[in-house]
Amino acid sequence: MPAPARVVCSSEHLPSLLGAHDQNLRIIEDALAVRLQPREQCVEISGEAASQAQAVLEHLLSGIARGQAPTLEEVHLAVRQAREGQLPSLAESETIEGPLIVTHRGKQVRARTRGQIAYVQAVRTHDLVFCTGPAGTGKTYLAMALAAGALRQGETSRVILTRPIVEAGEALGFLPGDIMEKVDPYLRPLHDALHDVMGADQFQRYLARGIIEVVPLAYMRGRTLNDAFIVLDEAQNTTPGQMKMALTRLGFGSKMIVTGDTTQTDLPGAVKSGLVHAIELLEGLPGLAVVRLGQEDIVRHDLVQRIVQAYERAERPGGREGRAGGE
Repeated sequence: MPAPARVVCSSEHLPSLLGAHDQNLRIIEDALAVRLQPREQCVEISGEAASQAQAVLEHLLSGIARGQAPTLEEVHLAVRQAREGQLPSLAESETIEGPLIVTHRGKQVRARTRGQIAYVQAVRTHDLVFCTGPAGTGKTYLAMALAAGALRQGETSRVILTRPIVEAGEALGFLPGDIMEKVDPYLRPLHDALHDVMGADQFQRYLARGIIEVVPLAYMRGRTLNDAFIVLDEAQNTTPGQMKMALTRLGFGSKMIVTGDTTQTDLPGAVKSGLVHAIELLEGLPGLAVVRLGQEDIVRHDLVQRIVQAYERAERPGGREGRAGGE
Protein backbone atom coordinates (compact mmCIF):
# COMPACT_ATOMS: atom_id res chain seq x y z
CA MET A 1 0.00 0.00 0.00
CA PRO A 2 1.54 3.34 -1.03
CA ALA A 3 2.41 5.84 1.67
CA PRO A 4 -0.16 8.65 2.00
CA ALA A 5 0.64 11.99 0.43
CA ARG A 6 1.46 14.81 2.82
CA VAL A 7 1.05 18.56 2.84
CA VAL A 8 3.32 20.34 5.29
CA CYS A 9 1.55 23.05 7.25
CA SER A 10 2.75 25.15 10.16
CA SER A 11 0.76 25.05 13.39
CA GLU A 12 0.05 28.74 12.81
CA HIS A 13 -1.70 28.12 9.47
CA LEU A 14 -3.32 24.76 10.24
CA PRO A 15 -6.55 26.15 11.85
CA SER A 16 -7.27 28.31 8.78
CA LEU A 17 -6.61 25.35 6.48
CA LEU A 18 -8.94 23.04 8.43
CA GLY A 19 -11.72 25.60 8.79
CA ALA A 20 -14.27 25.82 11.58
CA HIS A 21 -15.01 22.31 12.86
CA ASP A 22 -12.74 20.97 10.07
CA GLN A 23 -15.38 21.92 7.50
CA ASN A 24 -12.80 22.69 4.79
CA LEU A 25 -11.41 19.16 5.08
CA ARG A 26 -14.90 17.67 4.97
CA ILE A 27 -15.67 19.52 1.72
CA ILE A 28 -12.49 18.20 0.09
CA GLU A 29 -13.02 14.66 1.39
CA ASP A 30 -16.63 14.49 0.18
CA ALA A 31 -15.92 16.00 -3.24
CA LEU A 32 -12.78 13.99 -4.05
CA ALA A 33 -13.47 10.78 -2.10
CA VAL A 34 -10.22 11.03 -0.17
CA ARG A 35 -9.25 10.75 3.48
CA LEU A 36 -7.53 13.73 5.12
CA GLN A 37 -5.87 13.27 8.48
CA PRO A 38 -4.41 16.31 10.29
CA ARG A 39 -1.11 15.57 12.02
CA GLU A 40 1.41 17.75 13.77
CA GLN A 41 2.44 20.35 11.15
CA CYS A 42 1.04 18.36 8.22
CA VAL A 43 -2.07 16.83 6.68
CA GLU A 44 -1.89 13.24 5.41
CA ILE A 45 -3.93 12.34 2.31
CA SER A 46 -5.03 8.91 1.14
CA GLY A 47 -7.24 7.90 -1.75
CA GLU A 48 -7.15 7.70 -5.55
CA ALA A 49 -7.54 11.47 -5.91
CA ALA A 50 -4.79 12.22 -3.39
CA SER A 51 -2.83 14.30 -5.90
CA GLN A 52 -5.85 16.52 -6.56
CA ALA A 53 -6.50 16.96 -2.84
CA GLN A 54 -2.83 17.78 -2.31
CA ALA A 55 -3.02 20.46 -5.02
CA VAL A 56 -6.13 21.94 -3.38
CA LEU A 57 -4.54 22.08 0.06
CA GLU A 58 -1.33 23.64 -1.28
CA HIS A 59 -3.38 26.21 -3.20
CA LEU A 60 -5.35 27.13 -0.08
CA LEU A 61 -2.15 27.32 1.97
CA SER A 62 -0.62 29.78 -0.51
CA GLY A 63 -3.56 32.10 0.14
CA ILE A 64 -3.30 31.64 3.91
CA ALA A 65 0.40 32.54 3.75
CA ARG A 66 -0.67 35.83 2.10
CA GLY A 67 -3.04 36.52 4.98
CA GLN A 68 -6.28 35.32 3.38
CA ALA A 69 -8.09 32.46 5.12
CA PRO A 70 -10.20 30.57 2.55
CA THR A 71 -13.96 30.94 2.52
CA LEU A 72 -16.21 27.94 1.91
CA GLU A 73 -16.88 29.34 -1.56
CA GLU A 74 -13.14 29.39 -2.28
CA VAL A 75 -12.71 25.81 -1.06
CA HIS A 76 -15.52 24.61 -3.35
CA LEU A 77 -13.98 26.56 -6.26
CA ALA A 78 -10.50 25.09 -5.67
CA VAL A 79 -11.93 21.55 -5.57
CA ARG A 80 -13.81 22.11 -8.82
CA GLN A 81 -10.72 23.57 -10.48
CA ALA A 82 -8.60 20.61 -9.34
CA ARG A 83 -11.10 18.11 -10.75
CA GLU A 84 -11.11 19.95 -14.10
CA GLY A 85 -7.32 20.42 -14.21
CA GLN A 86 -7.79 24.20 -14.06
CA LEU A 87 -6.31 24.99 -10.64
CA PRO A 88 -3.82 27.87 -11.06
CA SER A 89 -0.31 26.89 -10.08
CA LEU A 90 1.58 28.82 -7.44
CA ALA A 91 3.79 30.29 -10.18
CA GLU A 92 0.73 31.48 -12.11
CA SER A 93 -0.85 33.02 -9.03
CA GLU A 94 2.36 34.81 -8.11
CA THR A 95 2.52 36.59 -11.48
CA ILE A 96 0.09 39.05 -9.86
CA GLU A 97 1.61 40.41 -6.68
CA GLY A 98 -0.79 41.19 -3.87
CA PRO A 99 -4.57 41.65 -4.05
CA LEU A 100 -6.13 43.88 -6.71
CA ILE A 101 -7.69 45.86 -3.88
CA VAL A 102 -8.70 45.40 -0.25
CA THR A 103 -12.37 46.32 0.13
CA HIS A 104 -13.75 48.55 2.86
CA ARG A 105 -14.68 45.36 4.75
CA GLY A 106 -11.08 44.10 4.62
CA LYS A 107 -11.73 41.48 1.93
CA GLN A 108 -8.90 40.90 -0.54
CA VAL A 109 -10.05 40.86 -4.16
CA ARG A 110 -7.85 38.56 -6.25
CA ALA A 111 -7.87 36.86 -9.62
CA ARG A 112 -8.94 33.31 -8.80
CA THR A 113 -8.78 31.41 -12.10
CA ARG A 114 -6.29 31.12 -14.94
CA GLY A 115 -8.55 33.19 -17.16
CA GLN A 116 -8.94 35.90 -14.53
CA ILE A 117 -5.16 36.03 -14.04
CA ALA A 118 -4.74 36.53 -17.80
CA TYR A 119 -7.44 39.23 -17.67
CA VAL A 120 -5.67 41.19 -14.92
CA GLN A 121 -2.30 40.85 -16.65
CA ALA A 122 -3.82 42.12 -19.91
CA VAL A 123 -5.30 45.19 -18.20
CA ARG A 124 -1.97 45.99 -16.56
CA THR A 125 -0.05 45.80 -19.83
CA HIS A 126 -2.52 47.21 -22.39
CA ASP A 127 -4.48 50.44 -22.75
CA LEU A 128 -7.56 48.72 -24.21
CA VAL A 129 -8.83 45.28 -23.16
CA PHE A 130 -11.89 43.41 -24.41
CA CYS A 131 -13.09 40.73 -21.99
CA THR A 132 -15.86 38.34 -22.98
CA GLY A 133 -17.37 35.47 -21.05
CA PRO A 134 -20.53 34.01 -19.53
CA ALA A 135 -22.25 35.18 -16.36
CA GLY A 136 -20.31 34.60 -13.16
CA THR A 137 -16.78 34.85 -14.58
CA GLY A 138 -16.03 38.14 -12.80
CA LYS A 139 -15.76 40.33 -15.91
CA THR A 140 -17.46 43.35 -14.37
CA TYR A 141 -16.43 42.87 -10.74
CA LEU A 142 -12.73 42.58 -11.56
CA ALA A 143 -13.00 45.62 -13.81
CA MET A 144 -14.50 47.57 -10.88
CA ALA A 145 -11.73 46.35 -8.57
CA LEU A 146 -9.03 47.32 -11.05
CA ALA A 147 -10.59 50.75 -11.59
CA ALA A 148 -10.96 51.41 -7.86
CA GLY A 149 -7.41 50.17 -7.25
CA ALA A 150 -6.02 52.51 -9.93
CA LEU A 151 -7.87 55.40 -8.32
CA ARG A 152 -6.65 54.50 -4.85
CA GLN A 153 -3.04 54.17 -6.03
CA GLY A 154 -3.13 57.50 -7.85
CA GLU A 155 -2.69 55.83 -11.25
CA THR A 156 -5.72 57.67 -12.63
CA SER A 157 -7.62 60.81 -11.67
CA ARG A 158 -11.14 59.57 -12.42
CA VAL A 159 -13.21 56.49 -13.18
CA ILE A 160 -15.94 56.48 -15.81
CA LEU A 161 -18.41 53.59 -15.92
CA THR A 162 -20.86 53.28 -18.76
CA ARG A 163 -23.37 50.91 -20.30
CA PRO A 164 -25.58 51.01 -23.38
CA ILE A 165 -29.24 51.50 -22.49
CA VAL A 166 -31.21 48.83 -24.31
CA GLU A 167 -34.91 48.77 -23.56
CA ALA A 168 -36.24 45.34 -22.70
CA GLY A 169 -39.99 45.22 -22.14
CA GLU A 170 -40.63 48.81 -21.08
CA ALA A 171 -40.02 51.94 -23.13
CA LEU A 172 -38.04 54.56 -21.21
CA GLY A 173 -40.61 57.21 -22.04
CA PHE A 174 -43.25 55.38 -20.04
CA LEU A 175 -41.11 54.92 -16.93
CA PRO A 176 -41.56 57.48 -14.09
CA GLY A 177 -39.06 60.23 -13.30
CA ASP A 178 -36.53 62.34 -15.20
CA ILE A 179 -34.03 60.84 -17.64
CA MET A 180 -31.44 59.88 -14.99
CA GLU A 181 -34.14 58.23 -12.87
CA LYS A 182 -35.30 56.33 -15.93
CA VAL A 183 -31.84 54.94 -16.73
CA ASP A 184 -30.76 54.32 -13.13
CA PRO A 185 -32.01 50.69 -13.08
CA TYR A 186 -29.78 49.95 -16.08
CA LEU A 187 -26.72 51.41 -14.33
CA ARG A 188 -27.48 50.04 -10.85
CA PRO A 189 -25.26 46.92 -11.23
CA LEU A 190 -22.24 49.21 -11.69
CA HIS A 191 -23.19 51.16 -8.55
CA ASP A 192 -23.57 47.90 -6.61
CA ALA A 193 -20.18 46.56 -7.68
CA LEU A 194 -18.35 49.72 -6.60
CA HIS A 195 -20.36 49.88 -3.36
CA ASP A 196 -19.02 46.42 -2.56
CA VAL A 197 -15.43 47.34 -3.43
CA MET A 198 -15.06 50.79 -1.84
CA GLY A 199 -18.09 51.22 0.39
CA ALA A 200 -21.22 53.28 -0.20
CA ASP A 201 -20.00 56.40 1.63
CA GLN A 202 -16.75 56.78 -0.32
CA PHE A 203 -18.52 55.92 -3.57
CA GLN A 204 -21.10 58.67 -2.99
CA ARG A 205 -18.37 61.20 -2.13
CA TYR A 206 -16.47 60.41 -5.31
CA LEU A 207 -19.71 60.53 -7.30
CA ALA A 208 -20.59 63.96 -5.92
CA ARG A 209 -17.11 65.31 -6.75
CA GLY A 210 -17.12 63.90 -10.29
CA ILE A 211 -14.19 61.58 -9.57
CA ILE A 212 -16.50 58.70 -10.47
CA GLU A 213 -19.09 58.99 -13.23
CA VAL A 214 -21.74 56.36 -13.98
CA VAL A 215 -23.44 57.35 -17.21
CA PRO A 216 -25.37 55.89 -20.15
CA LEU A 217 -23.21 55.28 -23.19
CA ALA A 218 -25.12 57.87 -25.23
CA TYR A 219 -23.77 60.58 -22.89
CA MET A 220 -20.20 59.79 -23.98
CA ARG A 221 -20.57 61.26 -27.47
CA GLY A 222 -18.33 64.24 -28.15
CA ARG A 223 -16.08 63.72 -25.12
CA THR A 224 -12.33 63.05 -25.01
CA LEU A 225 -11.40 61.23 -21.81
CA ASN A 226 -7.83 61.93 -20.67
CA ASP A 227 -6.26 60.42 -17.52
CA ALA A 228 -9.32 58.23 -16.94
CA PHE A 229 -10.06 54.59 -16.24
CA ILE A 230 -13.07 53.72 -18.39
CA VAL A 231 -15.22 50.60 -18.10
CA LEU A 232 -17.78 49.88 -20.82
CA ASP A 233 -19.98 47.10 -19.46
CA GLU A 234 -22.63 44.97 -21.25
CA ALA A 235 -20.90 45.89 -24.50
CA GLN A 236 -22.64 43.08 -26.38
CA ASN A 237 -25.63 45.45 -26.50
CA THR A 238 -23.77 48.16 -28.43
CA THR A 239 -24.17 48.60 -32.15
CA PRO A 240 -20.99 48.84 -34.28
CA GLY A 241 -21.53 52.60 -34.48
CA GLN A 242 -21.87 52.96 -30.72
CA MET A 243 -18.77 50.85 -30.15
CA LYS A 244 -16.72 52.99 -32.54
CA MET A 245 -17.92 56.10 -30.73
CA ALA A 246 -17.02 54.63 -27.32
CA LEU A 247 -13.56 53.42 -28.32
CA THR A 248 -12.61 56.75 -29.89
CA ARG A 249 -13.28 58.55 -26.56
CA LEU A 250 -9.98 57.15 -25.26
CA GLY A 251 -7.57 60.00 -24.47
CA PHE A 252 -3.98 60.38 -23.30
CA GLY A 253 -3.06 58.56 -20.10
CA SER A 254 -6.32 56.60 -20.13
CA LYS A 255 -7.16 52.91 -19.97
CA MET A 256 -10.37 51.20 -21.10
CA ILE A 257 -11.93 47.82 -20.32
CA VAL A 258 -14.81 46.60 -22.51
CA THR A 259 -16.78 43.67 -21.08
CA GLY A 260 -19.68 41.61 -22.35
CA ASP A 261 -21.25 38.23 -22.92
CA THR A 262 -21.53 37.67 -26.66
CA THR A 263 -24.15 34.94 -26.10
CA GLN A 264 -26.62 37.32 -24.42
CA THR A 265 -27.51 40.28 -26.62
CA ASP A 266 -30.72 42.32 -26.33
CA LEU A 267 -30.28 43.93 -29.74
CA PRO A 268 -32.86 43.37 -32.49
CA GLY A 269 -32.12 40.21 -34.46
CA ALA A 270 -30.82 41.96 -37.57
CA VAL A 271 -28.36 44.19 -35.69
CA LYS A 272 -24.82 42.87 -35.24
CA SER A 273 -23.27 43.31 -31.80
CA GLY A 274 -20.68 46.07 -31.70
CA LEU A 275 -18.60 43.94 -29.33
CA VAL A 276 -18.43 41.03 -31.77
CA HIS A 277 -17.72 43.38 -34.66
CA ALA A 278 -14.97 45.25 -32.79
CA ILE A 279 -13.15 42.07 -31.76
CA GLU A 280 -13.29 40.73 -35.33
CA LEU A 281 -11.98 44.04 -36.66
CA LEU A 282 -9.40 45.02 -34.04
CA GLU A 283 -7.95 41.86 -32.49
CA GLY A 284 -4.20 41.81 -32.99
CA LEU A 285 -3.68 45.58 -32.97
CA PRO A 286 -0.71 46.71 -30.81
CA GLY A 287 -1.80 48.06 -27.41
CA LEU A 288 -5.04 46.06 -27.44
CA ALA A 289 -5.79 42.68 -25.84
CA VAL A 290 -8.73 40.30 -26.05
CA VAL A 291 -9.40 37.93 -23.14
CA ARG A 292 -12.03 35.22 -23.45
CA LEU A 293 -13.25 33.77 -20.16
CA GLY A 294 -15.07 30.42 -20.16
CA GLN A 295 -17.10 28.10 -17.99
CA GLU A 296 -13.94 27.15 -16.09
CA ASP A 297 -13.67 30.79 -14.92
CA ILE A 298 -17.12 30.93 -13.31
CA VAL A 299 -16.60 31.80 -9.66
CA ARG A 300 -20.21 31.96 -8.49
CA HIS A 301 -22.24 29.09 -7.07
CA ASP A 302 -21.52 25.78 -8.85
CA LEU A 303 -25.15 25.82 -10.01
CA VAL A 304 -24.36 28.85 -12.21
CA GLN A 305 -21.80 26.79 -14.13
CA ARG A 306 -24.32 23.99 -14.61
CA ILE A 307 -26.92 26.48 -15.83
CA VAL A 308 -24.47 27.96 -18.37
CA GLN A 309 -23.56 24.46 -19.58
CA ALA A 310 -27.24 23.50 -19.98
CA TYR A 311 -28.00 26.59 -22.06
CA GLU A 312 -24.91 26.05 -24.23
CA ARG A 313 -25.95 22.46 -24.91
CA ALA A 314 -29.47 23.58 -25.84
CA GLU A 315 -28.20 26.30 -28.17
CA ARG A 316 -25.88 24.02 -30.17
CA PRO A 317 -27.16 22.85 -33.58
CA GLY A 318 -29.21 19.75 -32.95
CA GLY A 319 -29.62 20.61 -29.28
CA ARG A 320 -32.95 20.27 -27.51
CA GLU A 321 -33.88 23.91 -28.06
CA GLY A 322 -32.82 23.76 -31.72
CA ARG A 323 -34.93 20.62 -32.29
CA ALA A 324 -37.94 22.29 -30.69
CA GLY A 325 -37.59 25.32 -32.92
CA GLY A 326 -36.90 27.71 -30.03
CA GLU A 327 -35.32 31.09 -30.59
